[in-house]
Amino acid sequence: MDPEAQLQFESLAAEATQPNSAVQQPTPPPPSSALAEQSEEKPIVEGQEQEQEQEQEQELSTPIKTGTPELQDYKANVTPPAPEPPKQKLTETELLRERLKNDPLDTSVHQRLIGIAEASGDVEKIQDAYEGLLAAFPNATSAQIAYLNHFLTPALFSKAELLFSRFLRNSISPELWKFYLAYVRRTNPSTTDPQTREVVKKAFEFALLHIGQDRAAGDIWRDYIDFVKAGEAKTTWEEQQKMDALRRLYHRAVVIPLENVEQLWRELDQFENGLNKITAKKFLADLSPSYMTARTALRELRRLLDPLEEKAAAPPRDPAIPAPPDFNLPTPPTWTESDRAAVQGWKAYVKWEESNPLDLEDTGAWHGRVSVAYRKACAAMQFYPEIWYLAYNWANMAGKPDEAMAIIKQGMEANKSSPLLHFAYNEICEVQKKYPEVHSTFEGLINSLNVQLDALDNSIKEEVAAAKANAPPVDYMAAPDEQSAPSEADSILARRTPELNELKSELGVVWIMYMRFARRSEGLKPARTIFGKARKDKHIFWNVYEAAALMEYHCTKAPDVATKIFELGLKVFNDNPDYVLRYLGFLISVNDENNARALFERVIMTFPPDKARPIWDRWSRYEYNFGDLIGSQKLEKRLAEIYPNDPPIKRFANRYTYLGVDTIASNDLGFKVVRQTGPSAAASASPPSSSVKRAASPPRRAPDPPAKRFKGQASDNDRAREQERERERERDRDRERERDRMERERERERLEREKERERERERDRGDRRGGRWEGPSARRPNSPPPYRRGYDGPGRRHEDAHDEGGIPPLVAKFVASLPAPQAFDGPVFRTDDLLTLFKNVSLPSKSPPPQRMRSRSPPRGGRPPPDYGPYQGPGDRGSSRRGRY
Repeated sequence: MDPEAQLQFESLAAEATQPNSAVQQPTPPPPSSALAEQSEEKPIVEGQEQEQEQEQEQELSTPIKTGTPELQDYKANVTPPAPEPPKQKLTETELLRERLKNDPLDTSVHQRLIGIAEASGDVEKIQDAYEGLLAAFPNATSAQIAYLNHFLTPALFSKAELLFSRFLRNSISPELWKFYLAYVRRTNPSTTDPQTREVVKKAFEFALLHIGQDRAAGDIWRDYIDFVKAGEAKTTWEEQQKMDALRRLYHRAVVIPLENVEQLWRELDQFENGLNKITAKKFLADLSPSYMTARTALRELRRLLDPLEEKAAAPPRDPAIPAPPDFNLPTPPTWTESDRAAVQGWKAYVKWEESNPLDLEDTGAWHGRVSVAYRKACAAMQFYPEIWYLAYNWANMAGKPDEAMAIIKQGMEANKSSPLLHFAYNEICEVQKKYPEVHSTFEGLINSLNVQLDALDNSIKEEVAAAKANAPPVDYMAAPDEQSAPSEADSILARRTPELNELKSELGVVWIMYMRFARRSEGLKPARTIFGKARKDKHIFWNVYEAAALMEYHCTKAPDVATKIFELGLKVFNDNPDYVLRYLGFLISVNDENNARALFERVIMTFPPDKARPIWDRWSRYEYNFGDLIGSQKLEKRLAEIYPNDPPIKRFANRYTYLGVDTIASNDLGFKVVRQTGPSAAASASPPSSSVKRAASPPRRAPDPPAKRFKGQASDNDRAREQERERERERDRDRERERDRMERERERERLEREKERERERERDRGDRRGGRWEGPSARRPNSPPPYRRGYDGPGRRHEDAHDEGGIPPLVAKFVASLPAPQAFDGPVFRTDDLLTLFKNVSLPSKSPPPQRMRSRSPPRGGRPPPDYGPYQGPGDRGSSRRGRY
């Protein structure tokens, strides 16, 4: 090609390869086959565009002579590449929804979406935002109330009623039920229409049926009572019906541990006494024990639930406020101390409800309270599978299988990666022979764990990539030690790889449980099919191969098949010492010595010494137990080369150890004496008797210094002896403290005796002076003699003599052993309640009531002394006998 044509070709190629260049020449029509394709506007994929550019470059690379027709046709057919379509910028709502795809439980994103939707005023956007939130948090009461606020206009009442029917079905929130009752009374405002009042009455009864036992439902009972009081009664019969309805409501409410139960009890007292004081005493006396039990239960409920409900739900708000409220949404556990305390608190509450603290005789009412307690716990602890399982287990034990199944399904929906709930649900379905349901449940759990593993793996890769990008360049002129120092990326891998492996092992356990279910329910062939699926999982762990091999061995009695499965796993996990150790142990257990030895020799040199130590120990134990002496000595020589720091006596002693019993260390190295009695006792131990002396044993001498003993053993002996010495010194200090305490106790008792003698002398001197009384003490017949603490008579004293202001030592020791007052969990009574109960009790009496006596004025000189004499009955009131004063 001449230079002029070459220059023209290069300029043409540069012009054609520019994406934004435009050719002014008219483009000839394309062939008919390509006309239809080019007539449609389709987005150009990046890969297709690159292929087109490569094809153009290949065509341009062919030499074309200047002025030839081919060059002219090429110039006419050159079409500039279409420009890339500009990427549309995502809106804030779209970005937030993309974040929710990765983390559906991000509460801040949900609330921001709601804020944007409410600011726009579009009902459909508001509905989509709230539905997304309630899909992730179905028991968020404050969010439900805020959602309903948008449909409380007359034109949208039908939508509100649909939401009410959906939310109230499983709600245990008194706030939502109050909101519902307010809506019913708003839509039925008439207070005189009987039909309207009947609708409101049914709504109240419906609410009390579901939530009336909750301690926060006192306002609902209060509103219901006020509603009944406000009813009109035109006839005496209607008035009596109204009073009976009020009495029934009061009697139902005062036996429930409501927050306002004391106020309701006072109102009931006034109500009954206003109607009839005679019947009031009977009704109040009958209800008083149940009321006292309810009050005691209320105090216990406050103690249990107040710490768990510190952060109350947000109240209903004005929809015009653009900022979203804090919906008090549950959060996934981080297993901090507060999380664990919350779990223990809810468990204590439901256990308390299970104990039937109200002594309910109606089993249905008791079960209803327990069921509400568990539902409340599950709503508050949505992401804690343990709470869901306890609720399921209780419903199952109470004979409610349908409720148990519904609870565990809700728990699985809230905790998609919980093995506890999924395994429990699979057992139910397996018993009912719903095998397709079990398969789908296992697959869902596996997919959920794979999503977690993908996210964790990507997080580790991103962190490692960022560390490598920020790492300084390697200084090849530095010392070799500095060059071989672990980098930050290596530290990240060393820190986070165990976390990844742990999650992989959990996924492997799920695959193993899946294979186990298939084997026992459908046979060995379906279990093999599941193992084939597990092998295709990119996150498979070595425990799946081991479980499949052992399943084949124990179910088919075919060790060769199990060995083949182990070999398949070895191709994937040949760098994992745990898997190699399990494979070696299996071959030894089936007595396949040739394959075991071949496996050991094949893999042992592929691991560094620190990772290969378990494999060496396992093989050496087998060789020492079942091999010959020559082989054991050769193996010991290899161990000395691999681990030169191990003392020779340790390797030798390992050959004569069985089941952890090392006779050499116990008898020849003195570990048994140190372990049993400590170094001080071992030093002072008497020599053994002549009957057990060894022949030609050398005389005892002081132990060699640490430098003369073999390396490793000396440090262990010194450490053990030093620990024993420290323990002995601690025991000596304890004995000294005990002796000092006893001395102080004896001195205190001596001082108490001296004080008691001094008080006795003072009393004797007072008696002689006649300062207290004259003559012998006047006692009632058959009354015991006067007792003075620490005094049994002249010359005798109690052993527990002590000062009047103190406590005897034995009593003090007993009081110190008693539990703290906070540990008391029995009933607590108030004195005013007991006095009220005694005051209202009517005791039957066979004797006629005493006649009413006129009040007499006290005699001159003041009030007469009280009569402490024995009570002689009603007829003794006029007697002039008085007791001693």
